[in-house]
Amino acid sequence: MTTALRPSFWRTFWVNAVFAPRMSLGFMRLDFVLGTIFIIPLTQMVFFAFVAQLAQNPLSSVGFVVVGNAVATVTYSSVFSVCQTTDNEKQMGTMEHLLVSPANRLALYFGRGVVPILVSLATVSVALGYAVVLFHVPFALSSIPGLAVSIVLTAFAMVGFGLLLGGVALYLRTSIVLGNIFLFIGLLLSGTNFPLSELPPALQAIGDVLPLTWGIAAIRGAMGGEPLGSLLVLWGLVALCAAMSFGLAIGLWATFERRALATGSIARF
Repeated sequence: MTTALRPSFWRTFWVNAVFAPRMSLGFMRLDFVLGTIFIIPLTQMVFFAFVAQLAQNPLSSVGFVVVGNAVATVTYSSVFSVCQTTDNEKQMGTMEHLLVSPANRLALYFGRGVVPILVSLATVSVALGYAVVLFHVPFALSSIPGLAVSIVLTAFAMVGFGLLLGGVALYLRTSIVLGNIFLFIGLLLSGTNFPLSELPPALQAIGDVLPLTWGIAAIRGAMGGEPLGSLLVLWGLVALCAAMSFGLAIGLWATFERRALATGSIARF
């Protein structure tokens, strides 16, 4: 009696990192990637900068709003695209084969996050460049190391959140609505356009569990020249959100995989 060959963890991880973007993550065309990195951040930042200028709210200055939206644009590549992985797998009829394969689940899911993390890093970096060059947001060269750490942690945390939503979407008919809901929740409850303290306590509590909230706070703190002690606290909170997102993603994939197989939603698109 022969047993099925189980590919190694790293082989599965890197194969998914290379092929998943071409097959199910939507990064099939260079113009899509370039638009995500260069066009979406600029248009979103300009729109909300004009809104802030017209509102003339001292708590939401143009600089505050521009930096918040520069970071929030990471949602498109790290959450929305990753969350849609489930839909694309169902649409192409590969989800059933993926789930019955002997490949390591951890490697399958986390491998799909490699390219989104890289695109997220590029998106936030370009958007912050727009903030400094076009909107004259104060920025000191000495803050680059702290800013780099903040950007990397935020990208990892947001991709983990995208994988988490992708696990929920495994049981749903489509993930598009779910991705849109959390796209706008992030804009409203993460301190993107106004301080989180201006929200009612119940909404503040929701915002506190979103990785985008602490990612924005860490990047704002790094650009504002906050001391290392304050940044370490913010980095710890972003890293905690990242660990929780990745951990819950694996747990939810296992739970909703069983539910989807039991109800037939595994093949429904």
